Amino acid sequence: MVLRRCTLVASVMLGLAPHVAAQNYPTRPVTVVSPYAAGGGADLVARLMAQKLGERLKQSFLVENRLGAGGVIAANSVAKATPDGYTLFMGTSTQLAIQVTLHKALPYDPANDFIPVALVASVPFVLTVNPALPVQSATDLIKLAKQKPGQLSFGTSGIGGPPHLFTVLFDTMTGIEMTHIPYKGTAQAITDVVGGHVPVIFSDLAPAVPLIRDGKLRALGVSSAVRFAGTPEIPPLAEAGVPGFDAVAWLALVAPAATPRDIVDKLHAEMAAIMAQPDVQQRVIELGNIPLTSPPVDELQRYVKSEIGRWGKVVEKAGLAGSE
Repeated sequence: MVLRRCTLVASVMLGLAPHVAAQNYPTRPVTVVSPYAAGGGADLVARLMAQKLGERLKQSFLVENRLGAGGVIAANSVAKATPDGYTLFMGTSTQLAIQVTLHKALPYDPANDFIPVALVASVPFVLTVNPALPVQSATDLIKLAKQKPGQLSFGTSGIGGPPHLFTVLFDTMTGIEMTHIPYKGTAQAITDVVGGHVPVIFSDLAPAVPLIRDGKLRALGVSSAVRFAGTPEIPPLAEAGVPGFDAVAWLALVAPAATPRDIVDKLHAEMAAIMAQPDVQQRVIELGNIPLTSPPVDELQRYVKSEIGRWGKVVEKAGLAGSE
């Protein structure tokens, strides 16, 4: 009888252990891994979330930049980390969706090696041209490209990134063909568009908007289905000649797959409260992103899988499947 009682008590205590761990979490500093260099848009969002989580949970959330291989190194390090809630990843659609089809042998599986904590923001891009190009709208660009198949070139920050794939999607949906000129980063590419060496680029908003407002670039439309609050004067491409166009990158906070669900749920709730704050929403917009209300964790898992499939088709259309 005594043995049965002891066994029962032990079972109850084991069942309560994860709940107690979640209630006390975090008891030491948490590392938030960023796959991009300090000071970039995605990194600044990661730092904003880390700051707010630290304030709410009374513990340090420290951003660590792990660079290389388009974020594969950072993502893989978190996928293989101890699943205790003390190593998180502020990933993007590049590491969590696009890389699956782009790589011959990705060392991690975004759908199964992570559990999503929260969808943080979507990242619209803007289609711009050098002002000397004789086009005033997306419709004009499509018309010119059809008159000169393959003769117009577009710059990107590199092969297989969102700007490249967004342009491939644009070409596919409009029946045009432009020639790809990849660069080592957005800064080089956008400099050459301003200089007139390349006429077209899809750029994230942060570097492009000042140049648009100075008249050094002409904006034809944003890639999101709706207008971006920071640039309401620029129409969505869906309203400017490409019906149905909707292509955004996104940022999501994820954890290793075996992280206790109670900890994941606690972080999800804290992120929801953070993203509801007006000052946070405004700062996310200032950084060129659209703040999001994250769906529940289970729904977010399905979303990631759907994005892997969606962008996989675009990667294949671009002839890039297994190219890395």
